[in-house]
Amino acid sequence: MTEVSTILTAIESGDQAAASKLLPLVYDELRKLAAYRLANEKRQESLQPTLLVHDAYLRLVGNDPGRQWNGRSHFFGAAAEAMRRLLVEYARRKQSEKHGGKMQRVELSLVPPRDEHDPTDILTLHDVL
Repeated sequence: MTEVSTILTAIESGDQAAASKLLPLVYDELRKLAAYRLANEKRQESLQPTLLVHDAYLRLVGNDPGRQWNGRSHFFGAAAEAMRRLLVEYARRKQSEKHGGKMQRVELSLVPPRDEHDPTDILTLHDVL
């Protein structure tokens, strides 16, 4: 039995300290998995592999200390599934109206610059304020 499997067994039995020992052992592999998942996604500026790893890890280990793991491969399969579900949630949240889902991004270089500053604009703004 590998060290990861031993720690997973300890987590199953409710050992909270075992969860803190697991992350350093699996972090690099989870980060590679997250980077792979994000490489296949549409570019998202705010979503990084580190955030995806941490959110998935909390879902896997943090909330349900009595969860049953059938070894290392089961854990990484569940991690991949958790990351996929998180990506779906992030995409749905981005498309919601509250988060600007109906707005279209316009590159600043496409907006024509104004030739002159109109002093009446500044005075109008001052009056409004």
